[in-house]
Amino acid sequence: MGRTHVVLDDGLLEAIDSVAGERGRSRFLEQAAREKLARLELEAAVQATAGTVQQNDYPDWSTRERAAEWVRHTRRTEQAS
Repeated sequence: MGRTHVVLDDGLLEAIDSVAGERGRSRFLEQAAREKLARLELEAAVQATAGTVQQNDYPDWSTRERAAEWVRHTRRTEQAS
């Protein structure tokens, strides 16, 4: 496990301590960093695949209403199986 020195704004440090406590700072910051990295990874995946599904390919997803009905139908079908 590595160690690092991090400089944080006093207000931010106080806010972290109010949630995690002084003894929980490292765990809190590690978890926050993991969550941020996961969001960045997801964002990159969304950007990399944007536009790969065309509306004409999936007419059931053409509107919010049709997509919602498709989801309801799919769930009913799966529950009946």
